[in-house]
Amino acid sequence: METYSLLRQFADSWMLLVLFLFFVGMIIFVMRPGSTKTYRDVADIPFRHEDKPAAADDKAARAHNAKEA
Repeated sequence: METYSLLRQFADSWMLLVLFLFFVGMIIFVMRPGSTKTYRDVADIPFRHEDKPAAADDKAARAHNAKEA
């Protein structure tokens, strides 16, 4: 059997299954119960300082708060 044919059969069968399970696993990981707060915070990054730039001490306070959480 040629190398190409062997790799093609592997890709068509087992690798397809592995990639599908990886995809389903990532969906489950993203939708887990404790992740809502994290993703909501990340989604709000562009709107955090809409009216004025962040102060220097605000960045340090946010970094400190992130370490505590």
